[in-house]
Amino acid sequence: MDPLPAAAVTAAAEAEADEEADPPAADLPMPQVSEQRDPDPGRMQVPQGNPLLLSHSLQELLARDNVQVDLVPEKKGLFLKHVEYEVSSQRFRSSVHRRYNDFVVFRELLLQKFPYRMVPSLPPKRALGADREFIEARRRALKRFINLVARHPPFSEDVVLRLFLSFSGPDVQSKLKESAQCAGDEFLSCKLAPRAKDFLPADIQTQFAVSRELIRNIHNSFYKLRDRAERMASRAIDNAADLLMFGKELSALGSDTTPLPSWAALNSSTWGSLKQALKGLSVEFALLADKAAQQGKQEETDVVEKLNLFLDLLQSYKDLCERHEKGVLHKHQRALHKYGLMKRQMSAAVHSREPEAVEQLESRIVEQENAIQTMELRNHFSLYCLHQETQLVHVYLPLTSHILGAFVNSQIQGHKEMGKVWNDLKPKLHCLFVGPTSTLTPPRSPRDGLSPQ
Repeated sequence: MDPLPAAAVTAAAEAEADEEADPPAADLPMPQVSEQRDPDPGRMQVPQGNPLLLSHSLQELLARDNVQVDLVPEKKGLFLKHVEYEVSSQRFRSSVHRRYNDFVVFRELLLQKFPYRMVPSLPPKRALGADREFIEARRRALKRFINLVARHPPFSEDVVLRLFLSFSGPDVQSKLKESAQCAGDEFLSCKLAPRAKDFLPADIQTQFAVSRELIRNIHNSFYKLRDRAERMASRAIDNAADLLMFGKELSALGSDTTPLPSWAALNSSTWGSLKQALKGLSVEFALLADKAAQQGKQEETDVVEKLNLFLDLLQSYKDLCERHEKGVLHKHQRALHKYGLMKRQMSAAVHSREPEAVEQLESRIVEQENAIQTMELRNHFSLYCLHQETQLVHVYLPLTSHILGAFVNSQIQGHKEMGKVWNDLKPKLHCLFVGPTSTLTPPRSPRDGLSPQ
């Protein structure tokens, strides 16, 4: 029997793993997702010419759904407290309670059904010692996860997502697993999967390598931008705490009741007026602290979280590229090894004139060739999906302008409001600056009247 062509062998990556992971195609009916579709004008439109190309905008993706994830007051279990989240979907007009493990099962099913798509990661789980800061960070990460999933075109049409966001029964995990039990993965349910190669450009491997490198560079830059934005927001909140304490210390100084010593009696009126002025400054400093805290929290929400959302998407793309590359390479080596072993066994059986062994080996080799052909189709479909996922990443790129706009507006508004409070505070300082003739002489700007000496 002639050896397989090189193109077929490259798909060998999926030989035995597919046999273990995927049920027989005959038992996999097409998912009836069309019944759950709603007339959403922002839904992605597939051009008639080439289904590889997708026409949509960032606004259309964001309009698919807006999911809120809020903490539910803690409940005590038999031994430990557990955290629940209220997950509210605008699209399904639903509000359900979910635990972290529900998210885990949901993500596992997404990976099972859509192995060639970007499935965002979940935040890490901490068994013991979860403080408020950790719980809040995890809540935000879960919100980013579910919104990326809910806005992803293939995911948004799947019954698993609808159940996760709307099913309010007692055991959502069993319901999710039941819905995916006979569904198979996207390769088996997509009508275009056997023809994916026809839509791929000739230089798909080159495009894949270039796109992967570009996304890696973008991820590295946005990672640094997120860190700087996080530090700036944190500094604004720390500044708020410092301003508040500054005002409290001034107020405490003005409220000091220690008697004035006898040798300072000549300045008793000065100290009394200073104390009175200092005592009243805490109000303005508390207002300054409030403005600074508002600016820091707004930047955390509008800048840092949007950067984190985009980073989660970029990381899921990097993970997808690794799954494609490592999976194909590993399974390719396994299939090559198995196929080569069969060919050697066939040669030995022919030389030893064992007709029964030859017949059995011929049957096994035919099965292996069929498996490799299936893997070749899967490999092309994986590249087909990667091409589409790359487009989705670039659709999210304009989010950069949203982030920068939110950052600039926050800075403008924050400085404007704090500047007004500082201007209101300045007249109250006049009584603190009394000259030799008891005239008010507040200090001038460093630029005014200072000689080089």
